[in-house]
Amino acid sequence: MELGYWKIRGRAQSIRLLLEYTAERYSETFYQCGPAPDYDKSGWLQVKESMGLDFPNLPYLIHDGNRLTQTNAILRYIGRRHDMVGKTEEDHMRLDLLDNQLMDFRNGFSRLCYSADFEKLRPEYIKTALVTIGRFSKFLGEKDWLVGEKPTVVDFLFYELLDCHRILEASLLKTFDNLVRYVKRFEDLPRIKAYMASDRFMRAPLNNTIATFGSE
Repeated sequence: MELGYWKIRGRAQSIRLLLEYTAERYSETFYQCGPAPDYDKSGWLQVKESMGLDFPNLPYLIHDGNRLTQTNAILRYIGRRHDMVGKTEEDHMRLDLLDNQLMDFRNGFSRLCYSADFEKLRPEYIKTALVTIGRFSKFLGEKDWLVGEKPTVVDFLFYELLDCHRILEASLLKTFDNLVRYVKRFEDLPRIKAYMASDRFMRAPLNNTIATFGSE
């Protein structure tokens, strides 16, 4: 498998985590966004329309003649290969719900991080995020994973968002014991633990050079 994305965590980090967890063999093609003031993206733009992608975008995944874009579509593709997309109709409904709810959460976080008014918007965002995280805490309850008895594709989206938010504000998770346990449970998965201890694991940057927060 070939995964293509900017040389940041961003929307590809959950995919990387899933590839590692499933022990898929993969390579990465990194694209660089230049520094201010131009933020040059020519490395990607020069090849964007010539890669045979139906809807050219990053991240992309190329495998066995299949060419996919969109984070959730890529996660589902990998997940289906490893029985990680639920079994029952109830599972599928919960996965569909979480796919979209987590992407809304991700989009809100991205808007904050890339806003020139980051410092002004941050306090209100923290309040809103606390409510959203509380709803996810209630949804998880005392279960180990979001859907079923083992990790599914949405757990990789969820973990990455929780990690990004505790980087944004360390106190955000502290009032939710089940989420603190969830994060540790995820990080203790043997293949995830080994990946995070390796020099291949990308701790930073969260966002691209144009971002106000997380570009370091």
